[in-house]
Amino acid sequence: MKNNQATITCEQVREMDIVDYLSQLGFEPKKIRNPDYWYLSPLRSEETPSFKVNRKLNRWYDHGIGKGGNVIDFAVLYHNCTVGEFLRSLNGLLSFHKQPTFPELSQDDSNKIIIKKIESLHSLTLIRYLHSRKIPLHIAEKFCKEVNYEWNNKSYYSIGFLNDCGGYELRNSFCKNSSSPKGVTTIKNGAVRIALLEGFFDFLSLVTILPKNDFKNWDYCVLNSLSFFEKARPFLEQYKAVHLFLDNDKAGQNCSRYAENCDTKYHDESKLYKNYKDLNEWLLMMGKKAVAKPP
Repeated sequence: MKNNQATITCEQVREMDIVDYLSQLGFEPKKIRNPDYWYLSPLRSEETPSFKVNRKLNRWYDHGIGKGGNVIDFAVLYHNCTVGEFLRSLNGLLSFHKQPTFPELSQDDSNKIIIKKIESLHSLTLIRYLHSRKIPLHIAEKFCKEVNYEWNNKSYYSIGFLNDCGGYELRNSFCKNSSSPKGVTTIKNGAVRIALLEGFFDFLSLVTILPKNDFKNWDYCVLNSLSFFEKARPFLEQYKAVHLFLDNDKAGQNCSRYAENCDTKYHDESKLYKNYKDLNEWLLMMGKKAVAKPP
């Protein structure tokens, strides 16, 4: 992988669009008023959006903590790192900020992601990212790989989560992407109940909080995209109980209600992380104060 660190400067990084960067981290505005984008603060827990980004000025301000600034100021607080560490972590990844949203790539796309190398997790940057999401390395190592890939003739690396079709969900601190073909991921232990989750960080979060001996009491299905729910239903119908750990957003809750109306075997478990976006956000805030147990 080429080292582009020497070419990355604070001035270049400050030009990155903060709204796009927040989107890459999974944060979307709750309301938009002219150039002002309002968010639930990524830096703390709140119910009323008080984190503002002025897109015209490309500056943020968190009214709850009385701090603001440019994207570097935000990253230092969000990732709990130094400016130097943040700049070094951008090595090979800066272009993702300039192209923050990628279309779902098809196999015949001339600019498709090309997997070059798959190996065990070892990058300190990726391990640090797992730590920031409160996922123990020994758990991530069981289900994930470090994936080196090319996109548009440039090299990148991410945490890779394999789906049943052979594609990878790709995540690091700065991008959320996937290689073709897209599909669900199933983990089978021969159980009579199954946990259904939207993304693999929610799956890793569930494994993290489950008592060690309870892991094999479940089978697991990670949708990798909520749009795959209907496609997964024939597989889910084989189980006596389907426990839904979907996101606490409109799409996730609508899907949970729809599933429960379809069959009594579906059970919405999002009450475990009520008031949080998803299971991983709950884990970040709550740690292991509470432990999930199979109903």
